[in-house]
Amino acid sequence: MHRHQIDKIVSSIGALLAIVLLAASVVLFFTYSFIHGQVSSQLSSQKIFFPSATSESFTSLPAKSQDAIRPYAGQQLVSGAGAEVFADNYIAVHLDKIGDGLTYSELSAKAIADPSNTALAGKVDTVFRGETLRGVLLNAYAFDTMAMVAKFVAIGALFIGLLLIPLSYLGFRHAKKTKHATK
Repeated sequence: MHRHQIDKIVSSIGALLAIVLLAASVVLFFTYSFIHGQVSSQLSSQKIFFPSATSESFTSLPAKSQDAIRPYAGQQLVSGAGAEVFADNYIAVHLDKIGDGLTYSELSAKAIADPSNTALAGKVDTVFRGETLRGVLLNAYAFDTMAMVAKFVAIGALFIGLLLIPLSYLGFRHAKKTKHATK
C-alpha cells in the first residue's frame, strides 16, 4: 500500500471521527441543557429557601453545616449543588436531632415494638417525611451532576472534533503531495 493511500485512509477516519464527535457534542450540550433546566425548574417550583445567616435555624446548626450553607444563606434552592448542601447540612442535621441520632428504620422498629407510644410514632412520621425530601433533593443533585458531566464531555468532544478537522485536511493535502511525488 502506498503512502498516499494510507494518508487518505487515516484522514478519512479522522474526518469521520470529527463529524461523529461534533454531532455527539451537540447531543451532549442538549442533554446538559435539558437536565440542568429541569432540575432548576423543579427545585424552583418547590419554593425552598435556605435559612438566613442570622436566623436561629442557621445559628443552631453545627459550624461545619453553617460553613456549607453560608454561601446559599437566604437564597432560594434552585441548583443541584444547593440541593446537596440543603439535604446533607440542613435536613440531615434536623433529622438527627429529631430522631435522637437514630435512623428511620431504627425508629420504625422501636415504634413497631411499642405501638402505644404516639410521641415515637410522630417522630417516625417526621423522620420519614424528612428522609423522603432529603432523598428527592439528593436525586436532584445526582441528576444535575450527570448534566455537568455531559457538559464537560461535550466540551471535550467539541474540542477534539474541531481539532480533527484541520488535521484531516492536512492529511488529505499530504496524501495529494505524496501521490504526485511518486509519479
